[in-house]
Amino acid sequence: MAEKVVIGNAELWHGDCREVLPLLPVHDLLLTDPPYGIGRDGKPPSTSSHGGHKGYEFMGWDADAPPAWLFGLMHEKAANLIIWGANYYPQHLRPSMGWLVWDKGQRISQSDCELAYSTLDKALRSMTLNRAAIAQDGAVHPTQKPVQVMAWCLDFADKAQTVLNPFMGSGTTGVACAQLGKAFTGIERERKYFDIACERISRAQAQGTLLPPEPPRECVQEGLL
Repeated sequence: MAEKVVIGNAELWHGDCREVLPLLPVHDLLLTDPPYGIGRDGKPPSTSSHGGHKGYEFMGWDADAPPAWLFGLMHEKAANLIIWGANYYPQHLRPSMGWLVWDKGQRISQSDCELAYSTLDKALRSMTLNRAAIAQDGAVHPTQKPVQVMAWCLDFADKAQTVLNPFMGSGTTGVACAQLGKAFTGIERERKYFDIACERISRAQAQGTLLPPEPPRECVQEGLL
């Protein structure tokens, strides 16, 4: 059973995207960072100097990558797609020139860069941002991306006004949408991260794009399926 919460122009669903996605309308852009199926869930604490020092409890959400049919459904639910980690499942994606590259600004044991596939007919673009920016945002998820990276994606798809993320995680995409005044729909299976996303998006909407911070908006539960 899925639960829907509305915060301003954000519609947030606690549930499995395989069940919720078919119920949603077509959006301008689907921007997401799905599980890669590489076991990043339950990442132990870090002792290095880069961001993300804390450990994370195991929940099992990164055991498998999304199936092929779910990628087909994502294509049906948005005019354009930007999907991070697409190098893990190229067999599920259509040819495209508009890839995005995030250079993490560090040369550590992990990958120097991350790749995002897009359906936009634009030249490949890259940005460099030290991954320590995640800690500045408040690191609460083991595969969290900086808000600046998601805002950069939204700038790449500058005409999109409605944005969908079926793997919302801790709500970073929704925070970027709030900062840029775009409507957002997010889906998250894990209650812990759903609650964190609600709090972060509420706070971002209260701050707005130009106005000084205000008290967070009250979350309104609209109904159950």
